[in-house]
Amino acid sequence: MSDEYKTITSTVGEGFYSEKRSKFLAFAHHVESIDEVKELLVRYRKKYYDARHVCYAYMLGAGRADFRANDDGEPSSTAGKPILGQINSNELTNILIVVVRYYGGVNLGTSGLIVAYREAAADAISHAEIVTRQVEEVVCFDFPYVMMNDVMRVVKEMQPRVVGQTYDNNCQIRLAIRQSEAQQLREKLNKLSFE
Repeated sequence: MSDEYKTITSTVGEGFYSEKRSKFLAFAHHVESIDEVKELLVRYRKKYYDARHVCYAYMLGAGRADFRANDDGEPSSTAGKPILGQINSNELTNILIVVVRYYGGVNLGTSGLIVAYREAAADAISHAEIVTRQVEEVVCFDFPYVMMNDVMRVVKEMQPRVVGQTYDNNCQIRLAIRQSEAQQLREKLNKLSFE
């Protein structure tokens, strides 16, 4: 598994698509959890209470294993799947795309709906900022105070992010580093104990 993934920033990407007087409003959000997804869906259903459908798809986790697509009353696989398809074709994760549909009085048919939801989702993604993030692992290391300079030399060399530290007679440092470099960092720190 790669230790990088693509997601969007916290700025909401907004998209729009219109077909035969039906309007499709799309919103792409950066999310970190299912609770966040649920909270946003409640907000959209409240805000657009007069809309016919509030369809969505989300993808969570660096491994992209946690996902769901929802048609919210549209014919099966005509809304959620095309939205999820856009998330997949852009290889994104930690993202929720909500598409709100206002019915225009004319049926679009299944192929028309698939195009509409796909295009609205694509437009929302195009108005979001895509970023690449690293999957990090936290490495904890306990050491006596006399080893401080040696530990800091390793930190300076490998450049992990310091997420916590305690200095006393016995010290502890917590370092976040790219998953692929975590083992190397552990080995360098452990080697200090035997020098």
